Amino acid sequence: MKSVLQIIVDIFSIPAILVALIAILGLLLQKAKSTEVIKGGIKTFVGFLILTQGANIITSALTPFGQMFQQAFHVTGVVPSNEAIIAVAIKSFGTTSALIMVTGMAFNILFARFTKFKYVYLTGHAFFYQACIIAVILTGAKMNNALMILVGGAFLGMAGAIWPAILQPFTRKITGTDDVALAHTGNFGYMISAFVGKIFGRKGKKTKSTEDINFPQSLAFLRDSTVSIAITMTIVYVIVAIVTGPEYIQSKLSDGTNYIVYSIQEAGYFAAGVYIILAGVRMVLGEIIPAFKGISERLVPNSKPGLDCPIVFPYAPNAVLIGFFSSFIGGIVSMIIMAFAGTTIVIPGVVPHFFCGATSAVYGNATGGIKGAVAGSFVQGVIISFMPLFLMPLVSNLGFTGSTFSDTDYGVEGLLLGQASRMGGQMAIIAVTVIILIIMFALTAFSNKSKKVAD
Repeated sequence: MKSVLQIIVDIFSIPAILVALIAILGLLLQKAKSTEVIKGGIKTFVGFLILTQGANIITSALTPFGQMFQQAFHVTGVVPSNEAIIAVAIKSFGTTSALIMVTGMAFNILFARFTKFKYVYLTGHAFFYQACIIAVILTGAKMNNALMILVGGAFLGMAGAIWPAILQPFTRKITGTDDVALAHTGNFGYMISAFVGKIFGRKGKKTKSTEDINFPQSLAFLRDSTVSIAITMTIVYVIVAIVTGPEYIQSKLSDGTNYIVYSIQEAGYFAAGVYIILAGVRMVLGEIIPAFKGISERLVPNSKPGLDCPIVFPYAPNAVLIGFFSSFIGGIVSMIIMAFAGTTIVIPGVVPHFFCGATSAVYGNATGGIKGAVAGSFVQGVIISFMPLFLMPLVSNLGFTGSTFSDTDYGVEGLLLGQASRMGGQMAIIAVTVIILIIMFALTAFSNKSKKVAD
């Protein structure tokens, strides 16, 4: 049983395999030629692997930067890291998390089929991470296994349908199409960023986009996002390296390589990672959108695939870098406030601030241009700094690990279920889940009634 379960977990927690299978299913439902099915599946699989490796390169380049930052400014505390906290959670809650995830995917498809929330959450690892935090909280509420899997799966399935839906009006504005949705664990923060951007948007007038930044003719080469990212990150890395000093870097990080040379190299890796992500995204979208039409038409009419956050990066490459810096500054400001307030200090996690900050800026830019990108990602950076403070007591059965969940959706889900558990135990959690389900179907009924009246 465990070996079969492990295979299922491996399949559904690896985005490349999951999305490739979805592409194959979509093409089969369209009765495409076998050669087209094979080509579509392989290109989707390879494209997602390219995207994933780009993300891995960025992560590996940002990890030493985070260590240098902590050493340079002598900061200690809790570092939000989804991968680190999941590694701890899976030891005690791995089987339960896997079962909640598989049940959640089934519920996600059902909700997409029978409600107005026509979104299928295809970011497998993010779905699994959410299953983990649900398992941790429901275990703390003393639920038995069968009830935990049913309630947790239903809650996760609703989250998989709702999170892309709340963001879709803005995603549509960014991509210019309604064929794809964003499914990532920072969707709540991206929605906030888009609303913050609206404050800076001028009604009836076009706001200046991050992509409209006018460089002097002599600096026109900076319009190439790879060049501008490489130069900017090199400057940042070198400054932090100088403050950190050669001794720490060369003994702990660079294996003896000169600390300046090492910093330049890591900045180059960062830029390369962004370039690879963009290439992978283009490849995946080129295959998954046409293939998903089969699923949309046959299994879940009018449904949309929810994909990982880098899918929006190509639409505003300048915003990606702006968002990282603005979100990270939001994290630093939050850290200073925590130090003065005497609370646990949440150290800015460079990886979540990059991916969530970059994505937030793309959404803020869509509604409010450059100012929206800066302000939206800054606010999002503050949110993912303070939200873990409120979440940590609710996942205390993980023990103190020096890390915690980072992105906004973990916070919303964790706080909702955790506070319900504190107030009324298992029955309160079940009540919250049922209430959300009723709201989903009520909104669906209202939407269908409105359509009939309009017709």
